[in-house]
Order: sequence, then C-alpha cells, then structure tokens
Amino acid sequence: MSKKIICFLVLLCWCSFASAQEKTIKNDSTKMYKNLEKYAEKNNFRQFVHKLLFTTPERPAPKKKSSSAIKKQKVYNSSRGKIIRNINITTLDPFGYSSSDTVEKPSNNFETFGNRLHLKTKNFTIRNLMLIKKNQLFDTLRAKETERLIRKQRYVRSVVLLPVPIKNSKDSVDIDVRVLDSWSFIPNGSISTSRSNLELAERNFLGLGHEIETNFDNRFGDRAKGNDLRYTINNIRDSYINTSFYYQDDLENNTKKSVKLERPFYSQATRFAGGIFIENRRRNDSLPNLSGDFEKFSFKIVNQTYWFGHAFNLFKSSSEFKTTNFVSTIGYQNISYKNKPDVTLDPTNFLTSEHTYLASIGITTREFQEDKFLFNFDIIEDVPYGKVYSLTGGIQDKNNIKRPYFGARFAYGNYFRLGYFGLNVQWGSFFNQGKTEETTLRIEGNYFTDLLYIGNWRIRQFIKPRVVLGNNRDTSFKDQININENNGISGFSSATLLGTRKWVASFQTQTYAPGNWKGFHFNPFLNISLGMIGNENSILFDNKLYSSVGMGVLINNDYLVFNSFQLSFSFYPSIPNEGTNIFKTNSFKNDDFSLPTYEIGQPIIVPYN
Repeated sequence: MSKKIICFLVLLCWCSFASAQEKTIKNDSTKMYKNLEKYAEKNNFRQFVHKLLFTTPERPAPKKKSSSAIKKQKVYNSSRGKIIRNINITTLDPFGYSSSDTVEKPSNNFETFGNRLHLKTKNFTIRNLMLIKKNQLFDTLRAKETERLIRKQRYVRSVVLLPVPIKNSKDSVDIDVRVLDSWSFIPNGSISTSRSNLELAERNFLGLGHEIETNFDNRFGDRAKGNDLRYTINNIRDSYINTSFYYQDDLENNTKKSVKLERPFYSQATRFAGGIFIENRRRNDSLPNLSGDFEKFSFKIVNQTYWFGHAFNLFKSSSEFKTTNFVSTIGYQNISYKNKPDVTLDPTNFLTSEHTYLASIGITTREFQEDKFLFNFDIIEDVPYGKVYSLTGGIQDKNNIKRPYFGARFAYGNYFRLGYFGLNVQWGSFFNQGKTEETTLRIEGNYFTDLLYIGNWRIRQFIKPRVVLGNNRDTSFKDQININENNGISGFSSATLLGTRKWVASFQTQTYAPGNWKGFHFNPFLNISLGMIGNENSILFDNKLYSSVGMGVLINNDYLVFNSFQLSFSFYPSIPNEGTNIFKTNSFKNDDFSLPTYEIGQPIIVPYN
C-alpha cells in the first residue's frame, strides 16, 4: 500500500505544477489571423478546431528586462528594415575577454597562456551560421535567431549581435558580431570498482566548428576493452547540413559503423529539411530457446533511412518572434537482417527484415526564452516552448504482410507562475485485419521551477516523469521494455526485469553555489529516481517499486561551457540478479533532463522504450 501512496503523491505533485494558472496579456492578431477567426465564428465546429489549432494561451508576462536588454531592443527596433552594409565579426579567445565589454582583456599569465593554446573560431565559420546577410534588409526575427543559433554551438560561450548606425546614413546599418569562444578540448571520464571510462572531445577542430569525439572503456573483471570514434562536420557550406561519421567497438564486441547527413528544421524560418542515415551493425545477443535457456547469436544488420520535409508559415502572432508553421514530411526505412535466428529462438519472426514508409503532417508553434542557471552556470540558455499537433501514417512491409500504421502526437510547453512545464503525448499502432498490433502510448513531462534563493545560493527543482504503455505487443523477448540506464533509472541494470508497460520518474534538486575556485563552480545535487514495470494483464502500480538515491557535486567551469565534471554516488535498495543495498559511483548523468524541441522532423513510429 505504501508504494501506491508514494506514486500517488508524486503524480499529485506533478499535476499540481501543471495546473498553475497563467497571467494573460492582450493579443493583437494579424489580418490573416482575424480573417480565420471571423470565418470560425460562423460555426461551432469551426470555433472548436480554430481554438484547438491556433489559439495559444499567452505566456506569463516576461521577467523584467535588464537595462542593457531594453537598450538592445531599442537599437533593434530603430534598425528594422534598414539595408545591411557590412557585417563585422570578431571572435575572442575564452580567457579574460567578454562578448559585451570591449575593454575587458586577459589580466594574468594563466589566461594569456590558455589563450595561446586555443585556436579561435574562424570568422567564416560564424558567418556561415548567420541568417542575415550583407545587402539585405535588417530583420529582427532573423537577427535574434542568428544570435540563438550561434549561441547554440558547443564551442561558443556567448555572443552579442548589434546593429551599428552609420554616420550620415538613414537607410543603412552595419552589424557587429562579437563571439566569445569556450575552451573546445574537453577531457572527461569516470571510474568505479568494475570499469573505467575516458572521453576526449574536440568541439571546434581548427576553428572550423567540426567535432571529434572518442571514448575508451575498460572493464576490470575480464579485461574487455571498447572504443568509439565520431567525426562531425557541421553546417557544410552555409547549408546547415551536418554530416557525421561514427565507429564503435564496445565491451561486448558489438560493432557499429554509420554515416548520417541531416538538415533539421533548425529555425522557424527553415522551409526544407531532410536526412540520410546508413548504419551497419554486428550485435552479439542472447535469446531464449523453446526450453527457456538462453543461446548466443550474432546479428548482422543494415539500416537505411531517408526523409524529407517542407514547412511554410501559416500566420504570425502579435509577437514577431512566434510563428505557426504547417509541416509535412515523408520517410522510408529499410532494416535488413543479413542473418537471422531460426524458429527456436525467434518463433514469431520478429527479428526479420522490414520496409517502412511513413508520412507526417502537423502544425507547430515555437518560441525561445532566454534563461540562466539551468544546465550551465550563469550562462544564457535558450529554452524552447510552444505547441505541436501532428499525425503520422504509413505502411510497414514485414514477413510478407503489409500493415497500415497510424499515430498522433501532441506536445505543449510554456512558462507558468511556478516554473516551466512541458508535456509530450504520443500514440501509435499498426493495424492487421481490423485489429491493433504493437500499440504504444507514451506520455512524458518536463518541469523545473523558477530560481529559488537561500542566501547567496540558487536552487532549482527538476522533475521528469514518463509513462509507456504497450498493448497487443509481439510475444518476442525483444519486444519488451525495461527501466535500465537511459530508459529509466540511471545506473540500474537488469537483464530479466522486462515488461510491456512502465512508469519512471526522476526528481533532482540542483543547487548553484556562490563563488568559484580558479573558475570552477561546485554545485551539489540530490537525485531520486523511481520506476515500475509490468504487463498488460496486471495493474501497473501493483508491481514492485524500484528506486535509486544519488547525491554528488556537479563541477562547472566558466570556460568549459557545455560540459561538466561530476563526483557522485548512488544507492539502490534492490536490483534483480545483482543484489540489494548496492552503492555505485558516478552512475548518474545530468544530461537526463534535456528539453524537447517542439519540432516536427523525420516521421517515426512512436518510440517503445
């Protein structure tokens, strides 16, 4: 009974955050929107559809802007519509400089020495990211988006983009862009009683914005070794096409080789997107035979995926930074098994080749709010919020059976009086002879509070729940889900705890401590993760509640922007087949609280994990 009370209180707490009331503000619609609204008023059904798709509850009044932000907005407004004469880009070394203060310089030998070891970002690397160009009219939306896209790069700490008036010219402006680099070579690693890991990443190779990442694993018990390597070329020739090459040979002697080319909907102004992904895998796995004993089998699989998408603007709201787009995408995936297990290991032919054709249509509205003290220390981060409505349909050809597929998605995120709340609901199912098969309902939430203060300490509470419900799933051992690692509880690993339905939730109290030592900030955190797993023939919350409690220190550095070091340990009351009262070190990763993007991209089957 106690575990039901715990789960009920957790859900009640979560739902109470979601029910917070927003402050309302007046909204002036554009001419097109007024026409749509007038048309909808003539019919009750039209009014319902109009409200469902187009009427977005306004977000609370934004936090009071600083004087510098107000001054910057005035400069933007006064420059709107003027011709851009020149774009002047200045990139700065990471130590001792400021993107907003042109006077600030390195003040000691440490900063000077660090800058000498650093290769600055090339000017053309930044220029290729810009949505505003020379001899075009200055557009405030594109300027803001440019600043966000530059700030999004993992090798940039901060950026300031400002129009500069030209003397004796009323119709032209220059653009000054100051970019402060972060230290781009990032070592990372962890060690426990059973294994060690070393990660090396160069996120701005030769100042070109290219990324090289490598990882070395070592397991002490059997002296197994693993490694992987990824090379990524970002934004090829001002196209926002990213290309990534990847190779992996892990501790279980599984290998993976892949290449990926993708152009996402990186901005609300993006009209075309698409991607190509080709992967060759060899995976060693264990499958139960008809007697229930596990036998090893080595799979060889080739995966080819292609997709293309188009978006166009339906209308703009009273905020020039919020647009509503209609997006359509098509995709094809071919998963080819070069060898497959016999009927004793795969009686339902679940592990076999398949061809899947999908298409999606949807409407998305997205904006960004600048915030600080989220996943980094005192650095501006762009938090997405908005709405997504989408439908996905298609055909899967597998085992000489063509099954239609249909799915739907609704996503919503916004700032409320009690903080930020995001919700993502997805449902999808195959249909065979009028019956649903392999149905998935997936509900995810994201919540974090506004900054709370205790003296000079800052605190945020993060909550991330997820429910995954499978129905009429295949009876194959491989069509079941777990609560291991990234699928539920970090550091939790059980090969036998499987089911078709699960509930997991993670709660993290993150502090941001005042002061620093040599640029390092030490930020203690507490994490509690809960999980349950069950089957279709049982009530989910009647199953055993598994949990972990983790605490530690997140170590941020002023110059290592999108990375952090971590010292932590976690306690697990019970892990099946592993024991009880288990302690692990550095088992929790703080990137589990990433935020949704509110994009419609490659059409996919609802993830079942």
